[in-house]
Amino acid sequence: MSHFGKNIRKIRNVKKLSQQAFAELFELKRGTLGAYEEERSEPRIETIIKIANHFSITIDDLLTQELTVNKLLKFKDDLALQGSFHKEKFAEIPCITPKTEADYILYYDKPHFIEDLPKLHLPVDPDKEYRAYLISNLEMTNNDKAYCPKDVVIGEKVDPNDFTKIDTSSLVIALVHGKVLFRKFYYSSSKIILRANNTNIEDIEIESGEIKEMWHVCYTFFRRLPENNTVEIEQKLNFLEQEFMKLREKF
Repeated sequence: MSHFGKNIRKIRNVKKLSQQAFAELFELKRGTLGAYEEERSEPRIETIIKIANHFSITIDDLLTQELTVNKLLKFKDDLALQGSFHKEKFAEIPCITPKTEADYILYYDKPHFIEDLPKLHLPVDPDKEYRAYLISNLEMTNNDKAYCPKDVVIGEKVDPNDFTKIDTSSLVIALVHGKVLFRKFYYSSSKIILRANNTNIEDIEIESGEIKEMWHVCYTFFRRLPENNTVEIEQKLNFLEQEFMKLREKF
């Protein structure tokens, strides 16, 4: 005789999980779980394996032994929290890297290829389409603003009909002329100009129809502290040092 129904009901009680929470944890319907507990239905083997693995119980014990409360309390306590709170899922952002860039140029429009790219997980709008780009050159580096190798920029996809609506001097990631470019965007006399910060790099002047993809950069992640924050940080450190000195004088 199977003890599965009694055991999962006892697990729920010990772990303080409602039928709904337990069912959602294993992608079941609440009615289906109720049928298991009341022994009106037999579970699929996949479900048995999931539950046994999740709570670190052997399949044999789950099916053939009536689990005691003491035995259940010896299982991983941290698992009691699972399913009792909302699990937030961050957006997955495909990232173009130096190793994948050549293939990206060929297969940028192939969903399976995009799915296999490295992913960044960030708390941004999951309903929007983003692309990350790992910088590998000094084309956007000058004395005023430095985007250096290993920095990451993230852009939101721009519809081809909206290229001309991008604000002038905005940063973009563009796939054009068989290259992935990170540049500043300018629009003039029906031409699009992609300009590097490095003055030794020539402008690229193109028609909008020549652009395969464009992503308007909205986030930047530096591998170092941005230079314009250095003074502010030093001021904060000096302030804290002064406050510590005051405290020492009091005591």
